[in-house]
Amino acid sequence: MVPVRSLTLSASGAAQAKAEGLSRRTCLQALPIALSPLLLAERAHAGAQVEEPLIDSVRTALSSAIANQAPPVPEFKDTESRLAYLRWLGTMSDRLKKKKPEWQIRKEFLQTVWYESKRAGLDTTLVLGLIQVESNFRKFAVSNVGARGYMQVMPFWTRVIGDGDPAKLFHMQTNLRFGCVILRHYLDRERGDLFMGLGRYNGSRGKSPYPDAVLGASKNWVFTA
Repeated sequence: MVPVRSLTLSASGAAQAKAEGLSRRTCLQALPIALSPLLLAERAHAGAQVEEPLIDSVRTALSSAIANQAPPVPEFKDTESRLAYLRWLGTMSDRLKKKKPEWQIRKEFLQTVWYESKRAGLDTTLVLGLIQVESNFRKFAVSNVGARGYMQVMPFWTRVIGDGDPAKLFHMQTNLRFGCVILRHYLDRERGDLFMGLGRYNGSRGKSPYPDAVLGASKNWVFTA
């Protein structure tokens, strides 16, 4: 028969157990403090976009994104254009591998960034730089002001043009469509002024830290064919 372990502790054993209990309790109490830098690192530090009236074409572009479920499929006018895209995809994929290790996820993300950037008339380099600053390529990033997803889109936009469900902003194409169309809208409002348009996107119009950060990060995504 296997002996049953005694439930009675010696005095020294009790003292040891008490000490271990205190030690574990101390560690557990200290855990949130130790983890706080990690928790902060997982949050996004976006600014607060300002709710503004939208022209009909912008509303239509945003509304259509909510219904899209699958990543968009790029189309090309000729073979050379397609080959240029594939070279870009390969180069960007290598650079993004540490952030998104899985090839299929990385491919769909870059494919959608390329599609939505071109659709909105934006440079993919600028969009990737903005995503790096806004969310560090984290799909489910949430800032302290409630901005969501890759491009840190404020939840009020879904109320303005959709059903008001902020969870939809975690859908990849919806988030990238919103971010690109809103950035294009702000740039148009600022007559193409990149500095002011980026500041408006971040809710810090006229201040330099955010535009400087995005333009600096954009250098990581420059592509030379």
